[in-house]
Amino acid sequence: MLSARSLFQEIVDNDDSFQLFCSIAASGEAQGGWENARIAALVPDGMRDLAPKITRHGADEDKHGRIFHALLRQRGLEAVPVPPETDYTMLLERRGIGLAHDKLRRQESLSEEDVVVYLAHSRVTEQRAADQMDMLVKHFGDHPVVGRAIHMISDDEDNHLAYCHEELLRLARAGHGRTIHRVLRESALAEIAVYRDVSLAVMDHMGRLLHWPAPKAALLAAGIRAMYGYERFSGWHRMVDLRMPERRNALGGASATAPEFA
Repeated sequence: MLSARSLFQEIVDNDDSFQLFCSIAASGEAQGGWENARIAALVPDGMRDLAPKITRHGADEDKHGRIFHALLRQRGLEAVPVPPETDYTMLLERRGIGLAHDKLRRQESLSEEDVVVYLAHSRVTEQRAADQMDMLVKHFGDHPVVGRAIHMISDDEDNHLAYCHEELLRLARAGHGRTIHRVLRESALAEIAVYRDVSLAVMDHMGRLLHWPAPKAALLAAGIRAMYGYERFSGWHRMVDLRMPERRNALGGASATAPEFA
């Protein structure tokens, strides 16, 4: 029977597919780490209180990248180039979602609106990350190879999502509510389309590596498109609501280390 558990198990059990999976994940985390580090350095003076939390956000994502590289090393594998059609972060940027990399490379302070855009974009993408990690914890939290890493990353993603909710609510009270609402909606609608395209591309690569028969590949592609249809109709709303999280000041401390994955 085709299920999320059986599909991921198949990917993890094969060196080539596991190599591609970890390489894509590590690359995305590394990009996120760089982006957050640059944003923290360029935060405007009136929002400097956010800089330590943004730095922590980036440090967590750098840590996740190291974890995926460590999982590769444990299998005697090295990272491989990431196919551009599977580069989630790059494809979002091309759609004008989030802060452009050319802006982050400059030595110019960001505006308050830039920081609002960053947090709103993060609230959407961190929802996706948290949902994915919840699914992996459910099915693979006890896996002898990837279980510990999944739990660690999942806890961090929950912190990141809580941080976005709390800070956006604070900024909404400070008068940024209209901008937050607009950017959340734009980001969510773009994200679900990019996630569909990236998922189709990843499954296409995995199918070739794992020699999936055409009916299996077609069924998976149909499932991805059906999920997009649901998200486009109503599912995207879960990515834009704001509520005070149970975890308060979730990024108020230092990033937890992961010495076993160093």
